[in-house]
Amino acid sequence: MEREVLETDVLIVGAGPAGLACAIRLAELTKNPDGITVIEKGREVGAHLLSGAVMDPRGIRELFPSEPIPALDTPVGREGVYFFTRGGQWKFPVEPPPLRNHGNYVVSLNRLARWLNERLEALGVQVFTGTAAMECLMEGGRVAGVRTDDKGRDREGKAKANFQPGADIRAKVTIFAEGVRGSVAKQLIARQRLDAESNPATYAVGVKEIWEIRPGRLDPGTVYHTMGYPLASDQYGGGWIYGLPGNLVSLGLVAGLDYRDPRFDPHNAFQQYKLHPFVRGILEGGKLIKYGAKAVPEGGWFAMPRLWSDGALLAGDTGGFLNGLRLKGIHLAIKSGMLAAETAREALEARDFSAARLARFGDKVNASWIREELWKVRNGHQAFEHGLWPAFFHLGAQMLTGGRGVRDRYPSEAGHARLLRLAELPAEEPVKIAADGKLTFDKVTDVYHSSTHHEEDQPTHLVIADTDICNTRCAAEYGNPCRFFCPAAVYEMEETRAGRRLKLNPSNCVHCKTCDIMDPYQIITWVAPEGGGGPSYEGM
Repeated sequence: MEREVLETDVLIVGAGPAGLACAIRLAELTKNPDGITVIEKGREVGAHLLSGAVMDPRGIRELFPSEPIPALDTPVGREGVYFFTRGGQWKFPVEPPPLRNHGNYVVSLNRLARWLNERLEALGVQVFTGTAAMECLMEGGRVAGVRTDDKGRDREGKAKANFQPGADIRAKVTIFAEGVRGSVAKQLIARQRLDAESNPATYAVGVKEIWEIRPGRLDPGTVYHTMGYPLASDQYGGGWIYGLPGNLVSLGLVAGLDYRDPRFDPHNAFQQYKLHPFVRGILEGGKLIKYGAKAVPEGGWFAMPRLWSDGALLAGDTGGFLNGLRLKGIHLAIKSGMLAAETAREALEARDFSAARLARFGDKVNASWIREELWKVRNGHQAFEHGLWPAFFHLGAQMLTGGRGVRDRYPSEAGHARLLRLAELPAEEPVKIAADGKLTFDKVTDVYHSSTHHEEDQPTHLVIADTDICNTRCAAEYGNPCRFFCPAAVYEMEETRAGRRLKLNPSNCVHCKTCDIMDPYQIITWVAPEGGGGPSYEGM
């Protein structure tokens, strides 16, 4: 097949905060916008970006030290941390240090990305949206760029009348800023064993809604975090409620993807969360505006892969730059993107794109405040391995010892490996919330509010290596947990003449990557759909 071949100095895969910051910094350093190419799978910049989000402004103020930043218009005001029981709550007398947010801002990540893109365009760099990276181009063990997605294939993979093959974008340095569980970076990490010395990567999934509420219910800048109900004491996670301008509220629930019960449903737990008296009192009489879901890299410093390879760097969520205890990663993504840009510029000047040269990225990260911040919480997520109450002891010990705790490096286990089989569980199933259409909603209704759209007649982007495992072994051993952990009703079991069979609804997918992470057999691979497909997280 004839494919267009494009040449560039630096290719940046992904236009999130890391990728955009990288491109901006690189354009400032090199004064050569023509040598920078940025591709983004969403149909517009910011379309696939979702976060809580309370933002530490440190990173973006380093990127723009002398100009106002419109996204920073809602400073944190009132804040509090609550422990929820089923019918009540108690407030922590003081906020735990990681959750103190004085000086931070409540932001829309979508809005922030659009502004960053405007600044990038002013520097002469264009983002090619609706363009998904599908695989690495390798040349003698070196990353030489990426191949982008074909357009116009039908469900069987055959070319339609409007077929257009993807292009090969060749680059001297390729910077992967694809977000969490980046699909092409995942291939590269596995191929080159960049995680050989790392703890297993661990994740959480955040389920989020934006509501319009009655005036006076919640002031803009109010930040509440919650622990406890509806999560069990052996589960990692918690909720958030953030006041936004215009009588809007951002709320959601983060659940660690290392729970034990395969019947646990994060979306269902979020519906329970909204029925709690504290949350109901804020939302009642309001209106659901938007919905979304996203995986979060929670593993911390020891779970980060090697961030460089011959011809390639990993930045942002792709590299695991997140402070799970602070619930913050945007500032780290921006800083990592800036350091990646500086590393790429130096490599261009030296005309050396080897792993040995690009390892300077790791040196820069280690010399920056990124390491200073993440080293202090290096064992943070691992403290929750045995539940919430033991975690309080371990976190206290870690705070007293600068992040060490009771050992230098706590062990970790991949979340999917922690799932129990049905035979090991009590017969009583988790409570299922019936959607009332006012406070609680089913998954399909919520997907509607994510503005998700995919071309129906295209190859599925959820590649299952062996569906027979789903229909037989997984059904018997785990009860098909994909039906529960997916927050978008992509997976369901239907009755056929041949028995119960897995049915996929890929057009529902909100690109959270939970299935790729939490499948107990690791046979589901999330790949990018035809470029432009997916959610539209306006204002999220």
